[in-house]
Amino acid sequence: MPLQTVEPRRLYRQIADQISVLISDGEYTAGSRLPPERDLAKQLGVSRPSVREALIALEVEGVLDVRVGSGIYVTHPGKRRRRDALQGDSGPFEVIHARWLIEAECAALAAKNANPAQLRAIRASHASVIKKSKRDHNPLDADRLFHVTIADASGNSALVLVVQTLWDQRMGPLYRSLERKLEYPKMAAETVREHQAIVNAIVRRDPRAARSAMRQHMNRTHHRYIKEWSVSN
Repeated sequence: MPLQTVEPRRLYRQIADQISVLISDGEYTAGSRLPPERDLAKQLGVSRPSVREALIALEVEGVLDVRVGSGIYVTHPGKRRRRDALQGDSGPFEVIHARWLIEAECAALAAKNANPAQLRAIRASHASVIKKSKRDHNPLDADRLFHVTIADASGNSALVLVVQTLWDQRMGPLYRSLERKLEYPKMAAETVREHQAIVNAIVRRDPRAARSAMRQHMNRTHHRYIKEWSVSN
């Protein structure tokens, strides 16, 4: 029998598989509640974000039902879907960290390289976020345009492609499933303020401040998605 390629598994997938085995072995039956996220992280010796990604992956696949403010429940086997539902999505916290690295440099380069037309485009995309946030506390299309417009102003077309790819992941089922659990009315206002700081730094031609503002935006995004399941805003 010929050898087959060994594919590295993402950490959240390894954790999800361990939980799936416990369910398959009858440790947790349909309708039963799993231990709290913090306890699972301690038992597995991994971070809470990694456990959260695993739990959301299992929910997307129909294995678990994550109820914010209540707990994590095992579903009936008939509700479960194929494991390829995620199509190899990166974990949401992986995406956030990659954006912290890449988009911060895009912002710094935009502050240095953007021409007048690109600065106008950045302002216009930010105005679109403000307008659409009055109707939607998470206007993803406008948000994506804002970040891609900054990448375009960096002057590096390869960075634009990277940012677009990260946003494809950011709008995938795993990330969006996590995000829906934690969306709240004030999210849009927070995003607008964070974006405004980025715009101000780019317009001032201050690369260091632009980089810092984008990193702060990503840090706050991470914080929004790791807050306790039971906490509401």
